[in-house]
Amino acid sequence: MSKEAWGQSSIRFRKSSFSDPNHECVEIATNVPDIVAIRDSKRPHGPVIRFSPSPWTTFREALVTGAFSH
Repeated sequence: MSKEAWGQSSIRFRKSSFSDPNHECVEIATNVPDIVAIRDSKRPHGPVIRFSPSPWTTFREALVTGAFSH
């Protein structure tokens, strides 16, 4: 699907409040129905990864609970 077909122009990305403005970070957009979009903050015109909300929620919860920490 092209970026235009899913309305990338209407996507509003935001950085985490934990982000340092001088370091690399991902940005997330959740304002488009049925899409969670993620991009690299240092490449705002680069590729965008899209998830449906359910897998994104599962991934986010695993991060928050420390499921990936060693």
